[in-house]
Formats: sequence, C-alpha cells, structure tokens
Amino acid sequence: MTTTTTPRVYVGTYAKYNAGSIEGAWIDLEDHDAETFREACLALHKDEHDPELMFQDFEGFPRAFYGESYLAPRLWDWLALDEQDRDLWTVYVEDVSQDADLDAARDAFLGIYDSPRDWAEEWLDQDPGFHAIPDRLKAFFDFDAYAREAEHDGLTFVEHEGNTYVFSR
Repeated sequence: MTTTTTPRVYVGTYAKYNAGSIEGAWIDLEDHDAETFREACLALHKDEHDPELMFQDFEGFPRAFYGESYLAPRLWDWLALDEQDRDLWTVYVEDVSQDADLDAARDAFLGIYDSPRDWAEEWLDQDPGFHAIPDRLKAFFDFDAYAREAEHDGLTFVEHEGNTYVFSR
C-alpha cells in the first residue's frame, strides 16, 4: 500500500451534527494509543458535558476498522505494525476477508507479483512436471488461463497499487 496518507479521523459529535454543525477536527492516529485518542477527542469537545463522539470521516487506514460511532480495537494493532505488515493486512481485509486478523492474512499470503500471469510462470517454473514438457511446446502454454483456473481452485489475486497480491483461500 505504501501509505502516504497519515491515518486520521475527523471527530465531531452527534449533538453538534444534529444542531447543524460539523465542527470538529482531524486527529492523527499515529500520535495516540486508544486511551490518549479518546482523551484528545474529549478535550476537543470539552464544550459538551458528555460528548457522544461521531467519526465523520477517515483516511489512511482500512475501511474495515472504521465506523461512524466507533473505531475497531484492531485498528490500534494495525497502527503498531511496520509498513509491510500494514500493507498486507490492508489488502487482505479490503479485498479478501474483512474480519481477518494479521495472522490469517500472513497464513494465506503467497507473495506479490507483477500480474497473475507472472505468478503462474513462477509457480510452474518450480514444477518438475512442467519442465518435462519440451520447450517447443511450452511456447503454446497459456499462463493467463492457468492463473484464471487457479482462482477457481482456491487462489485470490488482488490488484493493489500496480502489484498483484496472491492469497490462498
């Protein structure tokens, strides 16, 4: 994913929204843990006795971790990861399994390729049976069709920012 957008949330309140205002502010999540984030939100809306927080927008993290009235606890786990693991988990929850954790994403992950065809060529290059085919016949092999068939047999190809992530199901 190579996140270039800082993970952040626009925090308002339901009371202000219901009164016709979207007054609030963006809060960068990388500056906080769950507790200090809540404290920052309450300080932002200290003009209300018991503010009911409303997360009106978000950016820089997976949609699966966002809700208008909550942020999923696993968001804080995601924030603690390095960029490579963030990318992997983001692609997996956005395109394969929204409820998955990082371990499930890692278990299913087979690699990053330029295309499904690139995966098929590399996969078959490791297959001794494929090497038994004479080179003059290999030129007729349809790697794209092989990759499509692999999807029917349990692989998932996810195109993300110019790369193809490959996962088993």
